[in-house]
Amino acid sequence: MSDNLKLDISLQTIEILMHNHRISLREDAFIHSDQGVHYTSPDFRKKLRGFHLGQSMSRRGNCWDNAPQESFFGHLKDEIPYQSCANLDDLRRIVDDYIQYYNEERGQWKLKKLPPAKYREQLLQLVA
Repeated sequence: MSDNLKLDISLQTIEILMHNHRISLREDAFIHSDQGVHYTSPDFRKKLRGFHLGQSMSRRGNCWDNAPQESFFGHLKDEIPYQSCANLDDLRRIVDDYIQYYNEERGQWKLKKLPPAKYREQLLQLVA
């Protein structure tokens, strides 16, 4: 989350991802995005190549390619009290708390009414 739309937010996001999850990422991991200027930038693409990450982009004008993420953002905007935030730090805390709640506690109809983290655990047990 940033207070501006500069390219740095996209580059820093990849740095944070790799710092926190490099060990757990599959060799064929990739980043999916829309075709925004941040994701088509030569610097962003170079950063992905440097970390051996593939890149996938939604087709132009096709919201269905990114429907799960758009759905998440819709729920986020409906369910957090962002109007009560006095500053960016307040908003960061609320969003971080919501992401934790969404992944660990909020049941999803399409995931057998389980939160994403619990559904993933069940899938991994089936594969193991």
